[in-house]
Amino acid sequence: MALIGYARVSTDEQTTAGQLDALRAAGCAEVFEEKASGASRARPELARALTRIARGDTLVIWKLDRLGRSLAHLLEVIEDLRGRGCHFRCLTSPIDTASPHGTLVLQMLGAVAEYERSLIRERTRAGLAAAKARGRVGGNPKLKQGDTVTSKRLADRQRQLYLLELTRSAEEWLPTVRRLRPSRSWAAVTRAVNAKLPPGRHWTAERLRRAVRAFVAEGLADRALLDKVPSVRGDDRLMVLVAGIARANPKLSLRAIGTQLEAMRETTPRGGRTWAAASVKSLLDRARVQGLLDREQRAAAK
Repeated sequence: MALIGYARVSTDEQTTAGQLDALRAAGCAEVFEEKASGASRARPELARALTRIARGDTLVIWKLDRLGRSLAHLLEVIEDLRGRGCHFRCLTSPIDTASPHGTLVLQMLGAVAEYERSLIRERTRAGLAAAKARGRVGGNPKLKQGDTVTSKRLADRQRQLYLLELTRSAEEWLPTVRRLRPSRSWAAVTRAVNAKLPPGRHWTAERLRRAVRAFVAEGLADRALLDKVPSVRGDDRLMVLVAGIARANPKLSLRAIGTQLEAMRETTPRGGRTWAAASVKSLLDRARVQGLLDREQRAAAK
């Protein structure tokens, strides 16, 4: 259960030295330091910190404004951490989601944020009604006139939200991608990822490739993952699929895996419709040689 620190300079600061000292004094063995000022919306170090944190770990910051550009953004990040079984602590405020008191303070902040959102909605509706009465057309005039600064800020915000969404699900797909790419095609990797997920959360090959591109661009994944796949044997798809089934449920017998393949209407390497235990074992043996199964899964799938 590690303490992971995050420090960021503001527009009127030149260094994070004070924050770093406070975070290390609090017990943070690893600290992610954002060099960009508060005027910049891009926060690659925050994305790296959120990717680094595992279940049971705690993200520690010095002040609340070091993390969120707004109360809503702050709560969004904290809720993401809580959803992943992680904690959040602020050194200069009574917020520590690992304690009942800190959780109560967080709930109070959430109520304030909801109140602010309600006020914004009411003001927006009133403003639109007044503008309509004066004959004004809705929309964003600056964007219509080609305001590049505003457009860039919106694009940066969308990119940060996209990275946050990817970070939330990274544990489900990134380890598989790192294990199989670039030796396996995106279609094969996608099937391996989806084998461990319920149908409603399946990925497409293009969506998965886009996610990896985003992580590579932020320095969160190795660029080699995007290399061109080498020539592979035609039945490698079945090998990856069988390995994915075995990883998803290591207790399945060879016959049970064959039954699943038949239910999926997958034909054997020779084109048959009925899967023998020997055919499944042959594919699993190849998967073991390729490093697609760990020791526990190797022992279970027999």
